[in-house]
Amino acid sequence: MNPLLLQFDTPFETPPFDRIKTAHFLPAIEEAIALSKKEINAIKATDKPTFQNTIEALDGAGERLNVVSAIFFNLNAAETSEEIQKLARDISPLLTAHSNDILLDKELFEKVQAVYQQKDSLDLDEEQLTLIEKTYKSFVRNGANLGEEDKLKLREIDKELSQLSLHFGENVLEETNKYEMVLDNEEQLDGLPGPIKEAASQLAAEKQKEGKWIITLAYPSYIPFMTYAHNRELRKELFIAYNTKASKGDELDNKSIIQSIIRLKNERVKLLGYQKYADFVLEERMAKSPDAVLSFLYDLLEKAKPHAQQEVNELEAFAKKLHQIDRLEKWDFGYYAEKLKKEKFQVDDELLRPYFKLENTVNGVFATAGKLFGLKFVQNDKIPVYHTDVTAYEVTDTEGRHVAVFYADFFPRPGKRNGAWMTSYRGQKNVGGKEQRPHVSIVCNFTKPTKSQPSLLTFNEVTTLFHEFGHALHGMLADTKYESLSGTSVFWDFVELPSQIFENWCYEKECLDLFAAHYETGEKIPAELIDKIKASSNFHQGYQTMRQISFGLLDMAYHSCDISEIEDIPRFEKVTMSATELLHPLEGTLMSTSFSHIFQGGYAAGYYSYKWAEVLDADAYELFQEKGIFDKDVADAFKLHILSAGGSKHPMKLYKNFRGREPKPDALLKRAGLVRE
Repeated sequence: MNPLLLQFDTPFETPPFDRIKTAHFLPAIEEAIALSKKEINAIKATDKPTFQNTIEALDGAGERLNVVSAIFFNLNAAETSEEIQKLARDISPLLTAHSNDILLDKELFEKVQAVYQQKDSLDLDEEQLTLIEKTYKSFVRNGANLGEEDKLKLREIDKELSQLSLHFGENVLEETNKYEMVLDNEEQLDGLPGPIKEAASQLAAEKQKEGKWIITLAYPSYIPFMTYAHNRELRKELFIAYNTKASKGDELDNKSIIQSIIRLKNERVKLLGYQKYADFVLEERMAKSPDAVLSFLYDLLEKAKPHAQQEVNELEAFAKKLHQIDRLEKWDFGYYAEKLKKEKFQVDDELLRPYFKLENTVNGVFATAGKLFGLKFVQNDKIPVYHTDVTAYEVTDTEGRHVAVFYADFFPRPGKRNGAWMTSYRGQKNVGGKEQRPHVSIVCNFTKPTKSQPSLLTFNEVTTLFHEFGHALHGMLADTKYESLSGTSVFWDFVELPSQIFENWCYEKECLDLFAAHYETGEKIPAELIDKIKASSNFHQGYQTMRQISFGLLDMAYHSCDISEIEDIPRFEKVTMSATELLHPLEGTLMSTSFSHIFQGGYAAGYYSYKWAEVLDADAYELFQEKGIFDKDVADAFKLHILSAGGSKHPMKLYKNFRGREPKPDALLKRAGLVRE
């Protein structure tokens, strides 16, 4: 029997990874689609559409399909293979077609519309009204009002887009995995910390290249080399390799895929009556319009650019004084920035690493969540996992009640894409008194342990862990009726608030004292080091702000342009990012072709949301600072109005319920040092 189609007999009905085989997925998807169609047909067969038999029933339909597809696509991101990638190309169009079968079904839409038109007389609560609005809009925004010919066009577009998105990601992953910088002289590694050299040697040995060292494009290899390696030419080589991924004119080149994606997105939204893809997306965002996003980004740019330019000028003068280089290049920035930071603040990652052993830091994240929200995490080895690197936990509240299952997957491997993300295998819901608790996961690419020492995190990796765990809290603490309104199912420019606010605790002594201890001596992180972390927190904030603005502007440019404008993608990128360029551009490099956030992930016309949410998080965290970072009343209010509420109400209403007012940008500008207090 196919385990994906049976009731999971595992702890908390978690996926039985130990019994699932790749061959199970396609038949399970096909069977789950058939089951979902039966559920949809039952809704269509109702004589008199009501909220319960139409809207609520539709929200609950396809439950088995959601579970199976979540398992499959999460594995495709975290533990993929050629077989899984090939299967994804078969499964993705099946799911797209099924989704369109639902959203383009005239008879079903008429029933949804009938309930929608009488919504104000149905005595529904706010969450139920939100569900009606969301359901109705999902039909309209996906072509329910189109004629039959245009519906067919939309189906073809959606099918092709799903394939192109997969293809884009596969190319980036293959480019990342195939590059190796093999070094055979230890002098080439001068400047690298011992553990990084050891990891490079260990990787070479694993690949039967004894006596050599291998540097890759995976973050735990790439970032330290760019930060510490003295050899400038090798830094340049690695920088070029990283910034030319999927752009070399070969079979892995993503430029034509980008053009096809943009062309199809524009065709799609024009069918629906919109001018540009960004108009369509931002209609359902806090920002509301491309003009509002661009105004926000350019306002930030105006405030940040003078600071950023000063930072670059200072760094170039420092580099010239130190090593007499002709000019500061992009492959120099991380290297000299780390040296300048150490000179200014007497702190660097290698000084901090010994205090951030991964296991201790994970326990610190758990302890922080415990103090704020009363959560307890207990490792449960009986919960099946999909790789030996993955650890599963049961999450309970102060009264011992089950809250969630939490998976943690921390180390890079060939089957895992770069970066860090939170995902879910099952959402939360509570319909008809039957509660379903969520299964949440975070996936990262942290520094691996070596033979001589455990995994020791950079401070940036610590903040990444807190960031993704903030997303996880949004999922784990969800408390709504409907799964489609639960957890991270919120407006895209609101979803980063829980993740970004949680990073703030990394800078607080009261929090760091819970877990930051030297991995060999057990000595707590000294107070003076914490002071240095806080003092250096604004280091190059202007430059980092400009970097995020540049990505946001590039995203908006792609999703507001005509296809004719991107016939030459390198030129399009160069022109778009010129206003934010602070260092000399290098011909031949291109970031668009590996910009997975917008061409593979869900950030299309939404990358600005990172900075947008920073306004929310800085403003919200000020309240914690005023009352105390572990103040129970503030934490309870944040849990009630933000984390537990999901998308049950408009995000601005949720924010005002928590803060008592709309957010102000002042806190962000102060925190980043972009205005004087």
